[in-house]
Amino acid sequence: MESIKIIVRYADGRIDKGYTQDFSPNKPLFHLHLFNSNPGDESVQIMLKDLKAVFFVRDFRGNPDYKERKYFTEESRPSGRLVEVTFIDDEVLVGSTLGYAPKRPGFFIYPADSDGNNLRLFAVSKAVRKVRFF
Repeated sequence: MESIKIIVRYADGRIDKGYTQDFSPNKPLFHLHLFNSNPGDESVQIMLKDLKAVFFVRDFRGNPDYKERKYFTEESRPSGRLVEVTFIDDEVLVGSTLGYAPKRPGFFIYPADSDGNNLRLFAVSKAVRKVRFF
């Protein structure tokens, strides 16, 4: 299985960056091989219940000067429902989702800004304050 580049944001504000091969939205845990560790180092076990979100990213640095677009353009035609998600830490993300159900552990969001560093993210339901469809 291919390694996937992710940034893990914990509900308490911590962040880990690395690669995973076993993330599944239906499993309570997965493993993260930290990006600054050595190839033979063991991976870290990540519990989904401790997280705010899992960001599937282009690279680990991103661009701190980049201003993410919080709306869809006429050219972008997303699949699924348009959604604005407010997390318990007041971060707001705009994107589209195919499978939001508040009783599930979480849901995938595809960001409105396809040029940003985030390819998609998995929002953990208990870390979400509000979901607004438009």
